[in-house]
Amino acid sequence: MKYKDYYAVLGVASDATLEQIKKAYRLLAKAHHPDMSKEVGAEERFKDAAEAYACLKNPEKRAAYDALGKVPEDEGFSPPAGWGSTYAHGQTSFEDMDLADLLASLSAHSKGTSAHSQPLPGRDLKDTVHISMLDSLLGCKMTFLIKGGHAEKHIEVSIPAGVRQGQSIRLRGMGGEGRRGGPPGDMYLHVDLLSHPMFKRIGEDLYFNLAVTPWEAVLGAEIEVPTLQSPVILSLPAGTQNAQKLRIKGRGLPGTNLQRGDLFAVIHLEIPSNVTDEERRLYQSLAKVSSFNPRHT
Repeated sequence: MKYKDYYAVLGVASDATLEQIKKAYRLLAKAHHPDMSKEVGAEERFKDAAEAYACLKNPEKRAAYDALGKVPEDEGFSPPAGWGSTYAHGQTSFEDMDLADLLASLSAHSKGTSAHSQPLPGRDLKDTVHISMLDSLLGCKMTFLIKGGHAEKHIEVSIPAGVRQGQSIRLRGMGGEGRRGGPPGDMYLHVDLLSHPMFKRIGEDLYFNLAVTPWEAVLGAEIEVPTLQSPVILSLPAGTQNAQKLRIKGRGLPGTNLQRGDLFAVIHLEIPSNVTDEERRLYQSLAKVSSFNPRHT
């Protein structure tokens, strides 16, 4: 079993009043509720806050929790000797329980129900799904191997179009098996976008290097450029500068509110290293007539 510091989760002292605990929980719930925050990990912080509040607002659970003593965060531990007979009413096997389940057994007893017969939901499971940028845009289907006890099964999961980096996909009922008739938990897939050989991702925008010739940069040109899907024509304006960024609107990654990021072509001026005699003659003629001096300030 792993210990969780519920007081640290809520950001209150161990002797905080019920009113202080309620106030801290309300602030955290508002800040991290999945409907209010799209930050990575917000949903997990919301759940942790709800779990901590459910324990500390109940005097019996809080007393039992405090009796466990303070243990380093996430470190494995077993309840102290005598804890089961005093608080968990004879509970002696803690190996298959987590801290929330252990404290929940108190409610079962207080309602006149044996903790041994109280249905317990299965644990939520977490995994990471690695998908390409194109799959995040269009959606895809993937097969996962789910292990439960001694059994294994393959499931096909539909990754919806428009998923974003860091987003969690919830698969209801695909988590751990419930105990004593309890419902199964859920599976949460954390979306991680794979790198792309051509495009660099910055938030919801994509960047790629576009090589252009000196005459294209000076005169302007219509150039076919790649996107995540089909190529498009980019109008290169006359006088384009090296390292200049040209935006192709709405060709980036999925964003919030069904909006897509943009695609940026970063100009890289390429100078020919080998020229023909005719090309050299033309460059020499240009050098004689041009008044352009890049070193003039």
